[in-house]
Amino acid sequence: MIPQIPPLELKRWLDAGHPVFLLDVRQPDEHAYCALPGSVLIPLDELPARLEEIEPPPGATVVVYCHHGVRSLSGAAILRQRGMDAVSLAGGIDRWSLTVDPSVPRY
Repeated sequence: MIPQIPPLELKRWLDAGHPVFLLDVRQPDEHAYCALPGSVLIPLDELPARLEEIEPPPGATVVVYCHHGVRSLSGAAILRQRGMDAVSLAGGIDRWSLTVDPSVPRY
């Protein structure tokens, strides 16, 4: 079971200064359309070959996100298998837009 974080909980973490590394596993066109501020884009199909690019700050949780939260579960599973503290954003950036920041475009 891959742990998930609801968008409102992630917002609380960010507001409280909890160290977080935001990893977007969508495609470049999706990321260009909308993205969480400060996130790093590594498409899911490229993730296993690009793991060295994931450099979270000490003590940080890697929060993996996608459109609706399906690809991010796979991404978090890959990272957890490599020993990283990774969770999936439940509902993805779509739920983030609905519950946290309506200025983030939905698609």
